[in-house]
Amino acid sequence: MIQQPAARFYSLDVFRGATVALMILVNNPGSWAHIHPPLEHAAWHGCTPTDLVFPFFLFAVGNAMAFVMPKLEAGGPALFWKKVLKRTFLIFLIGLFLNWFPFIKYNDAGNFVAKPFESLRILGVLQRIALCYFFASVIIYYFKLRGAFVFSAFILLAYWFLCIAGNPADPFSLHGWFGTKVDMAILGEKHMYHGEGIAFDPEGLMSLFAAIVQVVFGYLAGQYILTKGKTHEMVNGLFVAGCVLVFAGFCWDMVFSINKKIWTSSYTIYTTGLALLILSVMIYIIEFKNWRGAWSRFFDVFGKNALFIFVMSGVLPRLLALIRIPTTVSPAGKQLYTTPFNWFYEHATKPLFSDLKNGSLLYALCFIAMMWFFAWLLDRKKIYIRV
Repeated sequence: MIQQPAARFYSLDVFRGATVALMILVNNPGSWAHIHPPLEHAAWHGCTPTDLVFPFFLFAVGNAMAFVMPKLEAGGPALFWKKVLKRTFLIFLIGLFLNWFPFIKYNDAGNFVAKPFESLRILGVLQRIALCYFFASVIIYYFKLRGAFVFSAFILLAYWFLCIAGNPADPFSLHGWFGTKVDMAILGEKHMYHGEGIAFDPEGLMSLFAAIVQVVFGYLAGQYILTKGKTHEMVNGLFVAGCVLVFAGFCWDMVFSINKKIWTSSYTIYTTGLALLILSVMIYIIEFKNWRGAWSRFFDVFGKNALFIFVMSGVLPRLLALIRIPTTVSPAGKQLYTTPFNWFYEHATKPLFSDLKNGSLLYALCFIAMMWFFAWLLDRKKIYIRV
């Protein structure tokens, strides 16, 4: 569906667009074997700049909800459930589509075969966004402002309790975290992520709890911005709240480690605090100081079609991977191939640097530039794709 965007703080669009740009950057290196440390996820406990991207996006989803929730509340329960269920279903379905796309692959003989559903990963980034959006919407709609805050605090504490109760001897390790057993029982091992060497899903069902709160906190921040308006009190309030939450996240980290992969409660508190700090600074320099220009327009373009551009950044590499370019022959006499994007990395960006990490980064920047061009074309034609 194509519609015009709702009026909102320009700084919020820039914040969301910058988050999307960073998501594309960290998801599309030239080589996964050559990445600068800040552009990698923490191995387990801890938080790198890359680990801020996903929670910032969920926080931005909550911000946007603050602008549309009044319309849903005015329309009554029927309109609320129709809109929320439709959006949840579409985003989840798009995520599942992206995991399965392009539905075919090459077999060992070099022929196309269908990608089996039996090994399709059910969950993922978009699926988590969909589920977080759904549950956060329900919490906000029925519990209202204060109730949503109290219920969110309960969720964070309850998740901490579940982690410890699920495995008191080793609650927070890759092998000891209780959520994996739940995911295996409900989803099945073959439908889970295996990037950690075992069946473990970083967007699993149990780590969803604290991620839902991320959206609720984003909504509370957006509601605060709307209520206070463009005032210094609003900016100061956001900044102070950010400082408090960052400090609280560090304190909680002492007993409940900051961890993106199991989305701990301390991680939610800490990253929400950082989001508030960054957003308050962006509001101040953009809305108050009017420091706008090419940098803000660059990110704003991403923000106006955030979901569509993110999906396109996943579809294009998968689609072009079906095009095979012959390279060399293996010692066993088998023809080896590369893909168009990998060819560009090997022949255009990789040879420019002795440090392969820089070549990999340049490739990612080129990919962002291409995605920005598509986003710019849509914005120029006033096309804004929503679900």
